[in-house]
Amino acid sequence: MPGLKEENFRVFEDKAEQKLSVFKQEDVPVSFGLVVDNSGSMRDKRPQVNAAALTFVKTSNPEDEGFVVNFNDDYYLDTEHDFTNDLSEMKTALERIDARGSTALYDAVIGSLDHLKKGKHDKKVILVVTDGEDNASRHSLENTVEQAQRNNALIYAVGVFSDDDIKHNRRAMKKARGALTELANATGGLAFFPEDANDTESICTQIAHDIRNQYTLAYYPTNTARDGTFRSVQVQVIPPRTAGKLSVRTRTGYYAPRAPASGD
Repeated sequence: MPGLKEENFRVFEDKAEQKLSVFKQEDVPVSFGLVVDNSGSMRDKRPQVNAAALTFVKTSNPEDEGFVVNFNDDYYLDTEHDFTNDLSEMKTALERIDARGSTALYDAVIGSLDHLKKGKHDKKVILVVTDGEDNASRHSLENTVEQAQRNNALIYAVGVFSDDDIKHNRRAMKKARGALTELANATGGLAFFPEDANDTESICTQIAHDIRNQYTLAYYPTNTARDGTFRSVQVQVIPPRTAGKLSVRTRTGYYAPRAPASGD
């Protein structure tokens, strides 16, 4: 919904309304990570997924910079440089397919969030593509959600679960779907679950468009305590008279910084 103004938004931290210090809608370059499942079950899906990931890059802001992480029971930074906007380098990294092993999704996300801190752009995004439940990580979903909330990155997730995946392990697929949705919702991103791997290309185009058409709201918290606690954030949108019902999507909160311990 383009054209909204500052007065169309209200922001609350722990239910206390905050005064906005920044309000803008603009297409700004981002630092991003493509985090792609390389486990054995992805073997037949990787050609479509790779094409979709490259479509995401092509549709994004030309000044974006990114990296590729492939993961199975471990995760690997497969771009030559820490960050690149070279499409051929991205393509080469995505084609380093060794589809085998288990799915250490949470470890790969946490490692990618850590690497993303090196990016030069303020706005940061992770796009995760997987087809299964995490079954190999040292970290838990709770750890991963907390780390995501301690970072400023938006997480978008695409779960490419085939009919066979769902038929043979419905419970695991339901758990995997829930995990991806929780990660995306915690950061203000979105989770998608296409019926066919061929649909990932149109989804990645939609994600790139979503990233380039967002509002940025910022404020100085009225709670100035540097106590390391989690602060919930809620944004309400007041639609103009000409608009119908609108919904708003944002990160669920953040962890306040801690004051240095005495003597530090």
